[in-house]
Order: sequence, then C-alpha cells, then structure tokens
Amino acid sequence: MDLLSNILRPKNLDEFIGQQHLVGKNGPLRKLLESGNIASMILWGPPGCGKTTFARLIPFYVDAHFEPFSAVTGGIADVRKIIKIAEDRKVDTGKETILFVDEIHRFNKAQQDAFLPHVENGTIILVGATTENPGFEVNAPLISRSRVFKFEQLGDDEILLIVDKALIQNKKIKWTEEAKQFLVTYSDGDARKVLNAIEFANQNNKTVNLDRIQNVLQQKLGIYDAHYDTISAFIKSMRGSKPDATLHYLARMIEAGEDPLFIARRMVIFASEDIGNAKPTALVVATSTMTAVNMIGMPEAGLILAQCATYLASCPKSIAVTEGIMKARADVRNRPLNPIPLHLRNAANKVMKSFDYAKGHTRYPWLEAKKGNKISQEYMPKNLIGTKYYDFKNLSE
Repeated sequence: MDLLSNILRPKNLDEFIGQQHLVGKNGPLRKLLESGNIASMILWGPPGCGKTTFARLIPFYVDAHFEPFSAVTGGIADVRKIIKIAEDRKVDTGKETILFVDEIHRFNKAQQDAFLPHVENGTIILVGATTENPGFEVNAPLISRSRVFKFEQLGDDEILLIVDKALIQNKKIKWTEEAKQFLVTYSDGDARKVLNAIEFANQNNKTVNLDRIQNVLQQKLGIYDAHYDTISAFIKSMRGSKPDATLHYLARMIEAGEDPLFIARRMVIFASEDIGNAKPTALVVATSTMTAVNMIGMPEAGLILAQCATYLASCPKSIAVTEGIMKARADVRNRPLNPIPLHLRNAANKVMKSFDYAKGHTRYPWLEAKKGNKISQEYMPKNLIGTKYYDFKNLSE
C-alpha cells in the first residue's frame, strides 16, 4: 500500500502547499523551474516543510535525469557510481543529471568535496536538502557555487489543508473536528509527522476522536519518534553493561538517521561520567571514535559507533570522578571559600615572597617520599581539611 506522503505528493507547483515566498506566483523557485533551466541549489528548512517534495517536482519542469540520493543511507562509493553514470549519460545523450542529496549535512566536509569538481564541470546539478544551517554544515566552495533557498515551517492553516487532503483518501474513516485541531497543534509545522499520525490512527478504526488521536500520539509512530528516550535507553544499556541492548538502541538511532556525531559525543561524556578511571582508555577510545566518525561519515561510521558502544558497555564502571566533582562543586557553591593556603600560592615576585607566598612548599612530595623523607603538607583550604570527594573503590567490578 502506498504511503500517504506518496499519494499526496503534488504533480505541479500549483498543488504545492506552503513556501509561497518561493513557489508562489513571483517566487524565485517557480521562476527557475518554469524557465526549465536550473543551477545547483541548497534547500534549507525544518523537517516536514516540503524540501523533498519540491525537489521531486523538478523533473516535471526540467529536461534532465533526476537522481535521488540520501546521505543517511548512502556513502561516497555510491556517489562515485552515480557520477560515473552521469558522465557517461552526458557523453552518450547530452542529458544533464540532477543529483538530489537529501540530508546533505550528514556528509562531513571531506565527503562533500566529492561533489565539487563535478558541479564545476557540469556533470551534475546538485540539489541539496538540509535541516541544518548550510553556513556551518555545507562546504563553503559548494555554497559559493549554489543558491541557498530558505524554507519556512508550515503554518497551522497549511497543515490543516494537508490534513484535509489526507483524510479525503479514506472517506470511510470519520475524524472529529477536535481530533483534527489537536493534530494540527501537535504537528509543529511538520507535515511528515502529521501524515504518519493519520496513517497510524486510521488503522482498524471507523472514527478518530480526540481520545484516539491523543492515544496514538503517545505511542511510537515509527521506528524512532522519541529522540531523547532512545538516547536515554542507549546510555542506560551501556551503564548496565548490556552490549546487546546497547546495539539495539544504537541500531534504532542509525536507522532513523540520527546524527552520528551526536551519538559519538554522548559516548565521550559517558566514558568519563560512568567509567572514569576504572578504565581510563575508555575516554581515549570514545574521543578517537568521534574523530573517526567525523572523518569517515555514514554509513561506514556505524561500524565505528558499534565498536565503541560495545567496548564502553563491557568496561568496568565507576562514578568516582562524577560524584567527586559534583561534591566539590557543591561545596564551592554552598560553603565559604576560605583563602588558598599561602604555601600553595605562586610567588611570582618579591612582594609575594615577602607575604610568605609559597613558603614551606614541597614541590615534589612523591620524590621526597621516595628518598625516605616524611612529608606532611596540607592542600585543602582550612575549612575543608579532611574532606573526601574521590573514592576510587566505587567500582562495578
């Protein structure tokens, strides 16, 4: 069965809902398409606002081969194959290739470099779609060779139009006005979210009322609707030393197109927060993972994330560092800050020395102890003498 998003996809600009500043009567994108001659462009806007829908209208107006591609599921090897075919097509038929790259920001800057020479020599016309600011996430040379078009979040009236069009597709199911209005409010301007909710709510129902749609929206509408719930389950599985559950939630995030650097950053934090000095190499592995993910990009970076995640899940755990710094910061916030002991202060000049800065300080007490000399030197401010923050014995194994 065709998805609603495919059934409702417009066949021309007049059927397109939203973005009238771009596709309306005098909109720049309408003028480009109607001229039949487009150049490389970046479509920037929030999720579900029509970027992909617009891109798929291009072949109706421009006489060129249209090649859709997702930076979430494809890699540079796939791009090279597409470009080689595009080169042959141009030689054999003279036909240009429009390469539509959805989620182009998922490619790192090095991966994006693969497009540049082929945009410059005219092998491909690049149309990239991104939810992220292209000024930060797209290579400057690509930006300079493309026009950036800003898509806006859809308004409630536009979402309601989409809802009405969707509901007409199945007249056997009745929706109450309350349910429709609730769905519009829930949408946050995201048409894709709305269509997913309608498909889910329509299953095995004759009437969708307010209670029904509220219940639907509390359930999982797809493999990955709960961004923070999934990363929470991922972290808790590593904390519980369960590599299999860890891989399950990692797979959910990868399949949903989660930003791999977001996952890598959370693992770097986890390495210190939950493992700490029980396994100091965990932080080294996690930071190397983040670097490698940034260099390699998806889909291959999924292997790197999986290696790191299972390593962290299998490490001994310690919250000694976490608890220690939290207790220390709490004391700094809530207790009086006694002066730093004079013998610990830096005697940078004669005036400081005259006030006994650094007086009596033993610079290398461990070296003195090695020589057999007994050293008794206090490091805490006076009111915190004897305070313990760090307990390295607090280990999982």
